[in-house]
Order: sequence, then C-alpha cells, then structure tokens
Amino acid sequence: MHNVVISGTGLYTPANSISNDELVESFNAYVQQFNADNAVAIASGDVDALSESSSGFIEKASGIKSRFVMDKTGILDPKRMAPSIPERSNDEWGILCEMAVGAAKDAMARAGKTAADIDGVIVACSNLQRAYPAVAVEVQAALGIKGFGYDMNVACSSATFGIQAAANSVQLGQARAILMVNPEICTGHLNFRDRDSHFIFGDAATAVIIERADQATSAYQFDIVGTKLITQFSNNIRNNFGFLNRCAEDAAGARDKLFVQEGRKVFKDVCPMVAELIAAHLAENQLNVSDVKRFWLHQANLNMNLLIARKLLGRDAEPGEAPVILDTYANTSSAGSVIALHKYHEDLPSGALGVLSSFGAGYSIGSVILRKH
Repeated sequence: MHNVVISGTGLYTPANSISNDELVESFNAYVQQFNADNAVAIASGDVDALSESSSGFIEKASGIKSRFVMDKTGILDPKRMAPSIPERSNDEWGILCEMAVGAAKDAMARAGKTAADIDGVIVACSNLQRAYPAVAVEVQAALGIKGFGYDMNVACSSATFGIQAAANSVQLGQARAILMVNPEICTGHLNFRDRDSHFIFGDAATAVIIERADQATSAYQFDIVGTKLITQFSNNIRNNFGFLNRCAEDAAGARDKLFVQEGRKVFKDVCPMVAELIAAHLAENQLNVSDVKRFWLHQANLNMNLLIARKLLGRDAEPGEAPVILDTYANTSSAGSVIALHKYHEDLPSGALGVLSSFGAGYSIGSVILRKH
C-alpha cells in the first residue's frame, strides 16, 4: 500500500467569454421574436408568452456574471442559440481530447512528470462526445502515455469520483501515477431558450495528477488524507439524450434531451446532504470542521455554496475560506471544484487542510480531504 498525493493540477480555459449582458440581449431578442410570431395564439390563450431575462436576475439567482465557451457566435445567434462546433474527421483529435490535453500538459508541468511517468488516464466528465472509443484512450494516445485509459461519468461529481478511482489504483500499486482529466463542453447540452437555465453553464477542462508520495517531486503536493463518496437516485437533474433516442423518433427533440432540473428541489435536497457528508468524512478522520482552512466546493450556484459553508462552519465563510470562480466561469460541471483548487491553493501554509467537494446529478456527492505539503 502506497501513500498518495495530488502533485499537480491543470486548467484549459476557452478563448471566448460571454457576459450576462450579451447572453440576455440574445435571449430577449429570441423572446421578442417568439412572442411576435405567436401573437394571435398568445392572445387566444393557446400559447404562453415568453418572459424576458435580465442580468440582474441571473446574478441574483446564481452569482454568475460571465462564462467561457468553446463557441460564442452560435450561442448568441437568436436563430440558433447553440454552440456551432463542426464534427471532426476520425483522423483528427476530438475536441474533448484537445481540451483535455491542454489541461493535462499544464498539470504534468506542475507535477514535473512526463508521459513516461504516467501509467493511466481517466476522463471523468458529465458529457462525452461519443460512446466509443473512450476519450481517455484518445487522450492517452495524444500524450504518448502507455498503460490504460477509461471514461467515467458521475455528472458534476465526476472529478472527485475520478480522484478516488485514481488514488485507489496508485495506492494498490496498479499505477505509479494517473492523469485524471475533466473536459466539459456544458454549453452543448444547455437549452439557451429556457429562461430558468440559459445562463447556468460554461466550458472548461481541468486535470489532476495523482501519484505515489515517495515518487513525487512537485512543489504543489497535497496528501490525499481520505475520500468519501455517496449517491442517491433523483430525477431532479436529468438529461435523457442518448443512443436510444433514435428508437423513439417522436421524442427525439423533446426538452428533456437537454439539461433539465427542478432547481428549488435540488437546492433543498443537496445542500444539507453535502454539509452532512463533509462533516461525517472529517469526523471519520478525527478532524474538526474548524481544522479546515479551505473548502473548494463545486461551482454551480453561489447561494448553494454560501449555505453549505454556513451549515459546516456555523457562520458565514470568511473571504478565501470557500473561494468562488463561478462568477467568471459559471457552472463547468465536474471541472468547477478543481478550477477553485487550481487557482486558490498556493497561499496555504504547509500542513494546511482543505476539502475538495463536488455535488450534482444522481444525486452524487464526493469529498476529498487534502493536506498541503
């Protein structure tokens, strides 16, 4: 059995950003055109008029001010309102692979590792662009890594679940080091014509190097003190897009083939579950909540994170205790908590404790306790 560390994190940020004002302008143009085109049916009561959005509504509801995206033009086109991402030939690296490689190279540089030092690749994300071959095997080939690769999906919790899977393999001696990557094009499954959710997601990719502690040389090391995962089935966050859609043609374009959620139910259900899991995980490791200097929480909604921190600490979190990146990145699904870790860890002193936590569809919740070298 080997001790295990995170020795490097990496981040790929798309070049394009969309502000709330830009998103609202596009959405409201669509709403105005829809209401004009359906004026007679709306007047007769056969069709419901759509309501406009606003930047103030978005920021109050979520804390989001902007988001990075792989394609901006298609999203902001009121006649399209979806990213425009052409298919690539089978002889080209896929777009998820390209994002993953960008984040992976950053993480490998921080960890001081080359492809020859890594024995496995895990791609853990919410939305995979195809059924097979695995994107992880493609990333493995693109980086020249030998060994194995596989994909996994636990929605927004994919990164913490991926860290546990990687840590287990390293701890048991099945690999010296594993690259765990989270490429997320969340805008691809977002309904930009839905007022309640059109602002939620952005795109990004993150990467984490998990390796044996006795072989780590990085200046960015965190001991993995422990991991704890839980799942509980719920339909309150769902996406029914899949290969069986072609077998039921009448439902192929239905609303549930994109992201759908019951936001208020999710908020009510998930916040206490996350706080309870983290508190229980700390207690199992003979640690107190007061011992934790930083909480890198899933970046879905600012109000959720504020409430979870308050439930754990018994007070509002101080600035820096639970850093926020969703104001500029929005919800990047599995990548969000890792972005927070990547951007907000270097100021911590040696020995400081932190908790990386994710939560999302499933419901799925993960907690990873880290101690800085």
